Amino acid sequence: MAHQAIINVDMPKGIINRNIYGHFAEHLGRCIYEGIWVGEDSPISNTKGIRNDVLAALKQLQIPVLRWPGGCFADEYHWKDGIGPRDERKRMVNTNWGGVIENNHFGTHEFMLLCELLECEPYICGNVGSGTVQEMSEWVEYMTFDGESPMADWRRDNGRAEPWKLKYFGVGNENWGCGGNMRPEYYADLYRQYQTYVRNYGDNKVYKIAGGANTDDYNWTEVLMSNAGAYMDGLSLHYYTVPGDFFLGKGSALGFPEDEWFMTMKKALYMDELITKHSAIMDKYDPEKRVGLIIDEWGTWYDVEPGTNPGFLYQQNTIRDALVAGLHLNIFHHHADRVQMTNIAQTVNVLQAMILTEGQDMLLTPTYHVFNMFKVHQDAELLPVASSFGTYEYEGHRLPQVTVSASRNSAGAIHISLCNIDHQQKADLKLELRGMDALHSAVVSGSIITADRMDAHNTFEHPNAVQPAPFTGVAVEQGALAVQLPPMSVVTISVQP
Repeated sequence: MAHQAIINVDMPKGIINRNIYGHFAEHLGRCIYEGIWVGEDSPISNTKGIRNDVLAALKQLQIPVLRWPGGCFADEYHWKDGIGPRDERKRMVNTNWGGVIENNHFGTHEFMLLCELLECEPYICGNVGSGTVQEMSEWVEYMTFDGESPMADWRRDNGRAEPWKLKYFGVGNENWGCGGNMRPEYYADLYRQYQTYVRNYGDNKVYKIAGGANTDDYNWTEVLMSNAGAYMDGLSLHYYTVPGDFFLGKGSALGFPEDEWFMTMKKALYMDELITKHSAIMDKYDPEKRVGLIIDEWGTWYDVEPGTNPGFLYQQNTIRDALVAGLHLNIFHHHADRVQMTNIAQTVNVLQAMILTEGQDMLLTPTYHVFNMFKVHQDAELLPVASSFGTYEYEGHRLPQVTVSASRNSAGAIHISLCNIDHQQKADLKLELRGMDALHSAVVSGSIITADRMDAHNTFEHPNAVQPAPFTGVAVEQGALAVQLPPMSVVTISVQP
């Protein structure tokens, strides 16, 4: 019997914030340097130092927001080291990530240029762990003040006459860990203090994001909401999908066994429980849902590729990662009332990257293709789904085999995204679009990304081994959509009335 779902087209439940499709670029490994920034004198084609092939690929994704400069790096980053003539900028050691030299050539001006070229919102993470209130306050003044002041004048001296628009600002990062090993009570007080001096200059209104919990630390959320909820616009949450043990061995990105595939899917689906439970705490203090849940670090984290710097967090990206991305995006859609932004870690060459580069070469990962397929949901109306899908069984353990989310855009087109996480079994689905007239006359099409082995991936020798293809496994039958999902597949279906 087919799996069944009812998509309630006539009962939209709010808007899927486009910022759910956000990204994260840290000064870590080859994400910024080589991945995004090559310098103006590089033989690699670039726009004012930013490599053009990566720029074009990211523009295609319609990136809505980009988080920078970290991550753990943010709480050791002093922004004044990254402005002015590049050959005069302070060189420092990146103590968090590989002990390499950070030359500060990519700083505030370069990041804001990148966001302008991408036509995305900048999301800057300030330094609470090793910085000062004055330093954070002056950074916001430098970027956003249009009048006469030491910081605004300094910005003009450095070549930027007009202030930038800066909407999103994070007051610290992982202050429970690399951002200072703080107790939640202590950080809540520090947050209240620091955010006071993140000023709104002119018509620039800053959306202030407090550093939230690690995974299931519900006490952290409780303390932050009860003590500082009134002073924040967003509260972050970090959770990584690690099939093994974070410290003893995370598991390989390639050549992994079946049980690690299953465990990866199980841990990816755990994100739904985390959002549900953190949101319940937030609801207690913020029933109007004014404060957004900002999941500004998520994605897969495996052991680094053999032979690479262990501090660079470089890993390959397979069809398994494509499924993890699709699962997360479906979950985020369902929690669109509370989840207002997420930022996958990370954009280029680090963890669950969109893009990998090697010298002048660039490739798009399976995760990139999922984001490109799912971007149709940005700013669309969420459509409720009631489903009775079967289970994915492996050695006595069970997971839901298929996840689904649906939306309707401003032009009336309906998009349905599906993930079949079973590495062996197909899924036959019946999707009823309740409240939609004349499905028989609609134009139905789709895209699919799938593979014939669990660790199928793209290489620089074969950059298109895993890529989307037209989806032919959908048809209108008896007033509903009949869908056939192959194993290990991510699909987006378009229904144009």
